[in-house]
Amino acid sequence: MAQITAALVKQLREMTDSPMMECKKALVEADGDIEKAVDVLRKMGMAKAVKKAGRETNEGTVAAYVSECGKVAALVEVTCETDFVGGNPKFTGFAKNVAAVVAKANPADVDALKAAELSTNETVDAALTEMIHTMGENMKIARFARREVENGAFGSYVHANGKLGTIVEFTFSKPETAQAESFKTFAHDVAMQAAAAGAISARREDVPAEIVEHEMSIYKAQAAESGKPEAIQVKIAEGRLNKFYGESVLSEQAFIKDGNITIRQYAEKVGKELGDTIEVIAFDRFTFGE
Repeated sequence: MAQITAALVKQLREMTDSPMMECKKALVEADGDIEKAVDVLRKMGMAKAVKKAGRETNEGTVAAYVSECGKVAALVEVTCETDFVGGNPKFTGFAKNVAAVVAKANPADVDALKAAELSTNETVDAALTEMIHTMGENMKIARFARREVENGAFGSYVHANGKLGTIVEFTFSKPETAQAESFKTFAHDVAMQAAAAGAISARREDVPAEIVEHEMSIYKAQAAESGKPEAIQVKIAEGRLNKFYGESVLSEQAFIKDGNITIRQYAEKVGKELGDTIEVIAFDRFTFGE
């Protein structure tokens, strides 16, 4: 009998998008012959998944999940073939359920996520295969992100068309802050801003050094063209760098609903109302297909 290696099982899974254990059984039955194993899977009722596994999946949705306690959040991108299926409530509901699994199971990668169980006690992989059967399109879990915070909570936002989603991490001291309606409104607003305003990072200190160096080199060159004294040139360059931070750092951006305050000032306002100190720490943003 041929040896059924993990690499062989993985290859069959990639070819057919079928559950791992079913792939292993098929390979055993086919004595390690991968082409015969494909036929075995088709006979076992996996024919639709096998036929559709090679199709392009250029449509789909982004889903977000925040745990009830607010301390764990996840984003997931699930792809399909058409926008018709991409907007189907069954498909988008599946994506939301997968995001919840990401938050709870903390999988290392997509394969580990597929092996994790949904609340229905079936694996994500099995549910995905069933979706392919019932909806008649190839589907894939493209990527996911997960964050967890000890003293704080998350906000999330998914645009109405499902093509853009964010989770934003906030820290604060008082546990009750997470349940305050003013904080929930603030967290949603900031998550929406993170989706819409194209920030590079949540905080100035988290902007990659190479980006700062690149921007500063341009501003210094521009200042040098002014012909002003070097000390003035430095101030000009620093001023333009501060403007760059104001446009590119989430906490320093002008709030899109009230241009008179920044996101940091908005956080300070809500924190003062709640007797707490709220800080915007980090975020993940998924734009579908990126």
